[in-house]
Amino acid sequence: MFTSDDEIISIGRRVLDRTLPKSAWTHAAHFAATVWMLRCRPDLDASIALPQAIRAYNESTGVANTDTSGYHETITQASLRAARAFIERDGSSSLFEICNAILGSPLGRSDWLLEYWTRYRLFSTEARKMWVDPDIGDLPW
Repeated sequence: MFTSDDEIISIGRRVLDRTLPKSAWTHAAHFAATVWMLRCRPDLDASIALPQAIRAYNESTGVANTDTSGYHETITQASLRAARAFIERDGSSSLFEICNAILGSPLGRSDWLLEYWTRYRLFSTEARKMWVDPDIGDLPW
C-alpha cells in the first residue's frame, strides 16, 4: 500500500521518463502510473499515452514488446477503465488513497482480469495487440 502522493507521482514520472527500476514495475506500480496519468496529466490522452509510455519503458528495461511478451493492450485498457471508475467514484481522494482503494479491491490481485476473460483469450496475440472484449462477463465500468 502507498503512504503518500509523492510515491504515486514519482512512479508516474519515472515510467514516463524511463527511469523507474525494472524491479519496481509491479502490479501496484502499473495502477499508480495509471492513476497519476489520469489525474495529473490531463494534457495527455491516457488511452494513447499510457500504452506508448509502457512500450517505451519496456524497451528501456530490455523487455521486448512481442506477440508473447511486453506490452499488452487489453490489460492496459481494462486497467485504465478500472482506474477511471475509481477516480470518478473517489475523485476528491488523494492519489495514494485512490491507488490503495484499487489495490484493496479485487483489482489488487494480479489475476483479476480472469474474472472477465478466459486465460486463452486474454493471453492471445490478438488481445496483446488490440482491445479484445471479455468472453466471460462484461466489465462493471
